[in-house]
Amino acid sequence: MKVDERFLKYVSFETTSDEDSTETPSTACQLLLADCLADELTGLGLEGVKRDEYGRVYGFLPASPGCEDAVTIGLIAHMDTSPAVSGKDIKPRRVVYEGGDIELGNGVVTRVADFSFLESYKGQELIVTDGTTLLGADDKAGVAEIVTTVEYLLAHPEVKHGRVAVAFTPDEEVGRGPEHFDIKGFGAAYGYTVDGGTLGEIEYENFNAAAARVTVRGVNIHPGSAKNKMKNAVLIAGEFMSLLPAAETPSHTEGYEGFYHAGAIAGDETTTEIRYILRDHDAAKLEARKATMMRTAEFLNARYGEGTVEVAIRDQYRNMKEKILPVMYVIERAEEAIRKAGVTPKIVPIRGGTDGAQLSFMGLPCPNLSTGGENFHGIHEFVSVPAMEKMVEILVNIVSAKSQQ
Repeated sequence: MKVDERFLKYVSFETTSDEDSTETPSTACQLLLADCLADELTGLGLEGVKRDEYGRVYGFLPASPGCEDAVTIGLIAHMDTSPAVSGKDIKPRRVVYEGGDIELGNGVVTRVADFSFLESYKGQELIVTDGTTLLGADDKAGVAEIVTTVEYLLAHPEVKHGRVAVAFTPDEEVGRGPEHFDIKGFGAAYGYTVDGGTLGEIEYENFNAAAARVTVRGVNIHPGSAKNKMKNAVLIAGEFMSLLPAAETPSHTEGYEGFYHAGAIAGDETTTEIRYILRDHDAAKLEARKATMMRTAEFLNARYGEGTVEVAIRDQYRNMKEKILPVMYVIERAEEAIRKAGVTPKIVPIRGGTDGAQLSFMGLPCPNLSTGGENFHGIHEFVSVPAMEKMVEILVNIVSAKSQQ
């Protein structure tokens, strides 16, 4: 099966994860794709295929004869999609991009004025949304590329390789992908998450990350008699947001610049809740952001009364850089594989995170590779078919015994 056909099959599964769930995986729908993948890997002929109780799928491609002593390399992608935008009833559409804006449907247009990189895809076949859902290239493109890679290796025994370990995880989008990951059973010396964007990118520096929940408790009084009595939680929540640095948000930052991001707000005069994510490549700066949140709460509590504002902060993941620097041959291997495929490698920092960040701190060095997708987590998401095909070639090159360390 071609990689694009496989991708379209996978996006037909709804796999939206849920950050409020305490179950593992966070949504039962992810298990449907997990079971499908386990069946597919078994059908292809991989060994040791299993879908565990937590929704993780594992499979192993044995080493080519004579390559049994080569290190095992892992290839990992996640099955879930972001809860930021609906991932249900995705209606993907193929377009041959000839330049200019793309009419997605439902009155939605992907405009060059908004996405200046779009015209670099001129002449390529793209898979886009219908303007009502995300696409799921993050990260079903990575899943499709990995499965197509092992299918290719099985069909081409002349391509010699060491043992290849494959894994697909749920709940990456809510920061829980590596929970219960069987590092020992996986048995890889190192791995790669295939979960990035533009073709050719290699990422081994990611944000240090935390999530914050700000709860504001007010006192509701009938508006007609509220003078000097009402304490409006909605307005105090707005005041909290206004006290944080206005220019340190995602829409004002790039590269290594961190941010505060208010991703959701809900409530009324009595109780209002704001959900934030805090990000910074520098661990000390992330700690400073946490401290700023706490000081802001203290300031408002001094004004409106103790207990008015409560901030709960939870660490999510750390910058994998410190774990990758001692094993930079893993990056060099990826660069070599990308060049061999006729693509220029580009090392960039991730303005986000991947399963690989947490796995690196669990003992599996795991930088991130591109998938060929763009505009993740939104209705303007798309993926390039030629880029997906090229990623299969790159992954074959990575596991090839000719470049084994």
